[in-house]
Amino acid sequence: MADELRLTMERVGERFNLGEYEIDAYLAVLEHGQLTASEIADRTSIPQPRVYDTVRSLSDRGLVELRESRPMKIVAVDPDDAFSNVKTSLEELIEELEARYTAPARDTEAVSLVKSRSTILRYVEEIIEAAEYELVLSLTPDLLRRFRDDLAAAIDSGVSIDLLITPASRAPDPSEFNYLDVATIARARRGITTPVLAVADGEYSIYATQDALRDDRDRYGVIFNRSALGFLVSGFFGTVLWSTAETIVADGKKRPFPRRYASIRRAVKDIREIEGDFYASVSGRDIETGDAIVVEGRVIETAFEDTEEVASLHIETDEGIVEVGGLVAALEDVEGQEILLGRDEVPNRDQFA
Repeated sequence: MADELRLTMERVGERFNLGEYEIDAYLAVLEHGQLTASEIADRTSIPQPRVYDTVRSLSDRGLVELRESRPMKIVAVDPDDAFSNVKTSLEELIEELEARYTAPARDTEAVSLVKSRSTILRYVEEIIEAAEYELVLSLTPDLLRRFRDDLAAAIDSGVSIDLLITPASRAPDPSEFNYLDVATIARARRGITTPVLAVADGEYSIYATQDALRDDRDRYGVIFNRSALGFLVSGFFGTVLWSTAETIVADGKKRPFPRRYASIRRAVKDIREIEGDFYASVSGRDIETGDAIVVEGRVIETAFEDTEEVASLHIETDEGIVEVGGLVAALEDVEGQEILLGRDEVPNRDQFA
């Protein structure tokens, strides 16, 4: 098995080991069907003395045919025929590699660094798919188009999405792009220095500079793998990025109540935007003792600042009024870690278990 795998790897690697001149010549011949050596030299940057060696290399690989005439003609081979063996080899290679693949235990590390563009984008996609009820994103216009279908699927499954597009000058025109298909609310922010980030349910998150997505080898993306540290990215998004962006569209598809929130800011904003009574069930910690606590009752007051630096709930309970803040709360009574909101009664936590 090992010898067969190595042979397959060598066959695929050999076939694709094309230099710059081979690629230029091959694409030129593909585009025109057939060319002479001088015509290839005219249409590419390949020096005339190197053309013959280049096309013979392509011929040896079965990508073109050389027809001996005066002048010699280089004729394109149908790519489906030229690469048929490669496709077969690659399929066999993938099957054998999959058989040996062991999925990495990503949950064992709370924080990890990733470097390549492809890895960063894979994590962004994974985080979008992992969101069960809340998702915040900062994307470039190109990434918005790349993940459009994934975001639409999340919206359709009831996930609330705060979407930030940057730079604003390149954001798709709302008359040509339906933002409400992919977001509950969308904003645009000036500046190419705005990072790319994604946070699912306040925990699973990624933060990366735009330079890292251009394969800058000196830049990294940071993954908070289902860690409570994800609130750092979410908090940065809300207070630094979101509060300095302009709204493109709002009032997207509304989730039914009761709703589940990782961010107290989102919960408070929903209460303030919708009229009527609200009831809450909040799981979190007493900020004095650190003991786990569940606070349940009617919401009688909210506090909120446009900068999103302040957001809290005042809940009327059987023991009195309890003030609930967000993660790492210090001024309130309770650090809210998961908030459930209902309209007619306190939500049943078992419904979300």
